Amino acid sequence: MNTSSDAQQEIPLWPEGNPANQGTGEAVTEPSPNRLVVHHRPSVDMYVPEKFSTGAAVLVCPGGGYGVLAIDHEGEQVAQWLNARGIAAFVLKYRCGGGENGHPVPLNDALRGMRLIRSMAEEIGIEPDRVGVMGFSAGGHLASSVSTLWDEGNPEADDAIDRLSSRPDFSILVYPVISMRMVATHSGSRRNLLGDNPDEALVAKMSTDEQVNDKTPPTFLAHASDDRGVVPANSIQYFEALVKHGVPCELHMYEHGGHGFGMNTLKTKQNQWLDDLDVWLQRQVGTDDQ
Repeated sequence: MNTSSDAQQEIPLWPEGNPANQGTGEAVTEPSPNRLVVHHRPSVDMYVPEKFSTGAAVLVCPGGGYGVLAIDHEGEQVAQWLNARGIAAFVLKYRCGGGENGHPVPLNDALRGMRLIRSMAEEIGIEPDRVGVMGFSAGGHLASSVSTLWDEGNPEADDAIDRLSSRPDFSILVYPVISMRMVATHSGSRRNLLGDNPDEALVAKMSTDEQVNDKTPPTFLAHASDDRGVVPANSIQYFEALVKHGVPCELHMYEHGGHGFGMNTLKTKQNQWLDDLDVWLQRQVGTDDQ
């Protein structure tokens, strides 16, 4: 296997014959080549660093309002940054676009992604108890959903991958959508995920701050206080729920940055959030000095 951090290997999430693989495949929304729409055949792009020193891996969930995937500055560039720190990365190309790809489709893809990474642990050199999840904006909602709605796997499943746990060992949420309640939610993400008139039970279930418990993984949150796309209350409410349940956590609220800065650090005028994340990751998994 070529393990250069610039190399990708695309791995299907689901076996042939699974309904997820039926249809037309993926399409790129014009005129933005860095915005991907995945209707069918979800997958992960695998990035393994040349110096795989940590044994850790991260499932990266790009944002895009559950309508598209910001595959560049919230996907590929994130994977390269993680690789430089000795961490393997798997960029999740989950089904989106609303309609038939609303809930629970994206969550099913993300849970499968977590299990898939663990199934490859021996082959790649991943430690199964060092697999985290990271998400941006709507991808942050997806990552927080994985962090709160995970399961231990089905021991009776025919597919060996489905017998594995989908629980992340750590969670990184960057300007995440958290609440599905109208007072704080991102309306486009809510509509694409839950439809126009979701019932109260579904809204509560998918408001992930309301699903936090003492088994939610240690979490790093980053948000800008001038974010008008996804209001900071989302990160604050999730952080407060983590504290209430005794989950180790950090919330970094920056004065400037707006929404969607991702790896485009010029928007924040600094690399502060990445520096803070680097320090936190060193404590979680140990990282290569940069």
